[in-house]
Amino acid sequence: MLTIVESYDKESLETAKLLIAEYAEFLGFDLNFQDFAEEMESFPGKYAPPGGCLLLARDGDRIAGCIALRKMDNDTCEMKRLFVRPEFRGHGAGRRLAEELLARAREIGYKKMRLDTVPQLASAIALYEIIGFYDIEPYYHNPVPGARFMELEL
Repeated sequence: MLTIVESYDKESLETAKLLIAEYAEFLGFDLNFQDFAEEMESFPGKYAPPGGCLLLARDGDRIAGCIALRKMDNDTCEMKRLFVRPEFRGHGAGRRLAEELLARAREIGYKKMRLDTVPQLASAIALYEIIGFYDIEPYYHNPVPGARFMELEL
């Protein structure tokens, strides 16, 4: 049974860092345009409360995936690092993570959530569109060809 948890204990943070490193490897391109090395060094950094949130999907004692949000301004947050391990894909883990993150963002008081994504994440893009995200103009530099920027009113 899949459960979504927010946890900042040492073991959870180490697991989340490992998942995010798997995510970066899966993407196959350098994330340093997003200050990825600094993100990993200061982890959980901007993903920590009160303005941030870090969620893990657990299937029993196995970690299936993760997702995070960080504050952009008082009204806007950004979804980051949605990743589901390959063996857990296709069973709704990504959607569960995203929906729980949206609920947490509303609880914090955000009015909008933004994200950026890349073409090779087609299933994630489909999920974002189903949830109601729509395309917006870029809000920072992303050098990946075909990068999309999206937003959702919360």
